[in-house]
Amino acid sequence: QVQLVESGGGLVQAGGSLRLSCAASGSIFSINGMRWYRQVPGKQRGMVAGISSGGSTNYADSVKGRFTISRDNAKNTVYLQMNSLKPEDTAIYYCNADILRAADASYSVHWGQGTQVTVSS
Repeated sequence: QVQLVESGGGLVQAGGSLRLSCAASGSIFSINGMRWYRQVPGKQRGMVAGISSGGSTNYADSVKGRFTISRDNAKNTVYLQMNSLKPEDTAIYYCNADILRAADASYSVHWGQGTQVTVSS
């Protein structure tokens, strides 16, 4: 089994910062792309940032220049540094990753359980 566990969410004032972490554990052979998504009630889940196994990154226009995604391959962990937070960043943040398990022949997508980020004005 593979688990992705997010941490680091919470309540912060507008203009503040938070750092989210997502650690993958279990019988993992390799991890390819890792991403952060967010979702607010009544809206579709949307991608915030992604990072390839080689370190290439991409961001949603709404967070460019404010959020930074990074990863530690030795720890199977992806991070999201969020600066200059705005009330509209309030959402549940989920990580996902393309993981090759030791027993599998191909990569599959795995999701974390989500962590709440609330930005007050």
